[in-house]
Amino acid sequence: MVIRYLEWRDMLQRIITFFERYSFGVCTYLGERFNISISKIRLFFIYSSFLAVGFPLIFYFFAGIVLDIRKYVKRKHTRTTDLF
Repeated sequence: MVIRYLEWRDMLQRIITFFERYSFGVCTYLGERFNISISKIRLFFIYSSFLAVGFPLIFYFFAGIVLDIRKYVKRKHTRTTDLF
């Protein structure tokens, strides 16, 4: 029983680490941009997802993709300007 608990806890920790590592950083970006606490933005997404039947999740993924593309473009732009 103790072994199962440890396995479950390790699995849960791996899932949390995965989402923290590979999340888009939308809440962090919005918090820094508008000077709002990140935890308040996360709570807003959670509560509004229940009320609006998942629409904020669609916005979150769309914003994450846009932010990821912006990071990619900035990285490419810096590499080309380093050549000159």
